[in-house]
Amino acid sequence: MSLFLFLVLVAVVLGIIGFVTHGLFYLFVIGAVVLAADLVLAAVRLRRGGRKHRLAR
Repeated sequence: MSLFLFLVLVAVVLGIIGFVTHGLFYLFVIGAVVLAADLVLAAVRLRRGGRKHRLAR
């Protein structure tokens, strides 16, 4: 969970810096890509987390 929140924070900071600073639009794009990758990672973890895990005996 902390990795998810950290990546969201990084994406938001990169997006703000890239949007506000003239000539650094690529930071905005990188922030958007990081946010999209983070949402995909969260969806995979949420989908996989519902299964019961077998214990090896």
